[in-house]
Amino acid sequence: MTDTAFTLLKPELDSASGLALWIADENLLNQASNVNPAVTVITNRYDLCQQLESAGWASQFSDFDFTPYADHTVDKIIYRVSKEKPVVHHVINQAIRILKPGGTLCIAGLKNEGIKTYLDKAKKLFAGQIEQSKSDKNSWMGILHSPGAPDTELLEDQDYTSLRVVATDENVSYISKPGVYGWNKIDKGSAFLIAELVRFTERLPAPPKTALDLGCGYGYLAINCAPLGCRITATDNNAGALLACQENIRQLGIDAEVIVADCAEGISERFPLIICNPPFHQGFSIEGDMTDRFLDAARKHLQSDGIACFVVNLHIPLERKAKKLFSTIETVADNGSFKLILLSQPN
Repeated sequence: MTDTAFTLLKPELDSASGLALWIADENLLNQASNVNPAVTVITNRYDLCQQLESAGWASQFSDFDFTPYADHTVDKIIYRVSKEKPVVHHVINQAIRILKPGGTLCIAGLKNEGIKTYLDKAKKLFAGQIEQSKSDKNSWMGILHSPGAPDTELLEDQDYTSLRVVATDENVSYISKPGVYGWNKIDKGSAFLIAELVRFTERLPAPPKTALDLGCGYGYLAINCAPLGCRITATDNNAGALLACQENIRQLGIDAEVIVADCAEGISERFPLIICNPPFHQGFSIEGDMTDRFLDAARKHLQSDGIACFVVNLHIPLERKAKKLFSTIETVADNGSFKLILLSQPN
């Protein structure tokens, strides 16, 4: 599906010269553009980084880390706004720092994503220098020219780069940061899975020696599987999630390895226990092949006598999609909002 906001940016991306940066996240999966050798992509999504590198782009995987770029050294930044406000504010703040005087920030988005508000804020920060255009009533782009220093205070980015304690339960204080889905809370679905985890593990023929957390986020499921005494492999493709999970694992002294991977691609090991709260939340499509990809990853990495434990919203048809991949599919529990699905005997 074509993203009309990205379409507005494509001419700016194609014509970029000097030192140019394209800031890309999940909005831009499967959005194509001709490779421009003057442009370096910065993305917080490992799958997008791989996709762009395969297409020939120079691509950097990071949590939108701009520290390699000194003040006033960049000619142009192209940015299709992210879904979370702290991320957008962080990118705009960094743009005013690293752009040369007269350098340009090209920023686009949709009306329901708050693009008009972002453009108004950026206009004030960039001393009122902006050119605006739109492709329709919902898709807007602004081109801002850097005055060399911010004209007002920087935008509130909730201290984007800093890890901090964001939630606490009776056992653990959890560290996270903006840019990670559900970053400042304990996810209710994940908490439901952990509360009922014994209903899964009692089906195993022996206590698990290893476990895979498929899409680990800041590490809540991995942390709460640690009392099982197994070595945990935690994977995610979001750079911020990996940073937060690594810090939680380090501070808690958990026997775990945190690996950057898109749906555990590149991991050859099979596990007796897989835990997963897949990203079927607002901001991620529940259409297409996302359900299939997480299920297929579980099938590939589950031991023949192991179990995969999924928690999903009640409306997700996980059971139907899992039929071709697993011989045993069981709804272990539901609480009116989430359901817990046990999968075993991978085909």
